[in-house]
Amino acid sequence: MVQPINEGTAVEGNAVEDAAIKVAVLGAGAFGTVIANMLADNGHDVTVWLKDKAKATLLQSSFENKVYLPGYPLNKALKFTDDITTCCESAAVVFVSVPSKAYRSVLAQLVGSVTAEQIFVSTAKGIEDKTFCRMSEVISEVLKTDQVGVLSGPNLAKEVAQKKLTATVIASAHERIIERVQSLLAQSYFRVYGSQDVYAVELGGTLKNIYGIAAGMACELGMGANTNSMLMTRSLAEMSRFVTHLGGNPATFLGLAGVGDLIVTCSSPLSRNFQLGVEIAKGATLERALETMQQTVEGVNTVKMVKQKADQLDIYMPIVEGLYRILFAGEPIGPIIHQLMVGDQNRDVEYIFQSQD
Repeated sequence: MVQPINEGTAVEGNAVEDAAIKVAVLGAGAFGTVIANMLADNGHDVTVWLKDKAKATLLQSSFENKVYLPGYPLNKALKFTDDITTCCESAAVVFVSVPSKAYRSVLAQLVGSVTAEQIFVSTAKGIEDKTFCRMSEVISEVLKTDQVGVLSGPNLAKEVAQKKLTATVIASAHERIIERVQSLLAQSYFRVYGSQDVYAVELGGTLKNIYGIAAGMACELGMGANTNSMLMTRSLAEMSRFVTHLGGNPATFLGLAGVGDLIVTCSSPLSRNFQLGVEIAKGATLERALETMQQTVEGVNTVKMVKQKADQLDIYMPIVEGLYRILFAGEPIGPIIHQLMVGDQNRDVEYIFQSQD
């Protein structure tokens, strides 16, 4: 019998319990930018690192991220730098918002300068190539720290920038990290829930990218609401099957980092994974489709990594299998969709949570 894990309460509003502290944000993509801006709006001393000095200078002078969030004015208290050591020096909390493939090389620049009290929060939704490490594991391994949290949920950056009501999850083994991040990011439009199930929260945010690609394909092919509903629920079944085989708790997927993130990724054209699926369904090659994206599409590498792991562990994941064949073997979409539709009709719900009464 699997015990459900509650996300707990959320923190909202602009009243910040922490006094103003120094915070670093590594990465100036769309999500890193909105995180930094919310922190600055809450009165914290925020420095954003990006590797390109010219871009850092442009951001510092314009206070607008014209590449990823054009038209979104940034808090003029923000600071931008290409010096990662200076950025993180004496920072109480460091948000890591670079693409997953860059985590190890970026964090390696901080080896030897991290203090035992510093908190590192991962916001990337990916798996490291070859090692199958989650990003929180990469942080712990490279920096030799257990002061790590994971921020994940249905958080489209452009909607956060527009201050549309949004909720997220901060997951950590340490309650003080959960409470600190909840307090730092609390906004009237941004609710922050807590969870101690780091494993499933992080894996849920990673796996949903796979199914966002499939949803984009289905949308472009003219499939209806019934199809999208079927796709999302069968995707959730695959996600739950996968996390259970790896020793995780599928009940966590009932929350924001599972169902919540899956819904938004499979429904919104703002999702990069969804956009990629649309381009593939239009006939673009994977290479050409990726060229049209302005940011990293984490789901592509995730498809490959999860397919390999599912094969190793003999986990039944037909959607992942089909996507792999389309993206990496160049097989046509139509026959694979047909094969998925005539595949095994097994249990609808595989995991039943029984009451403790």
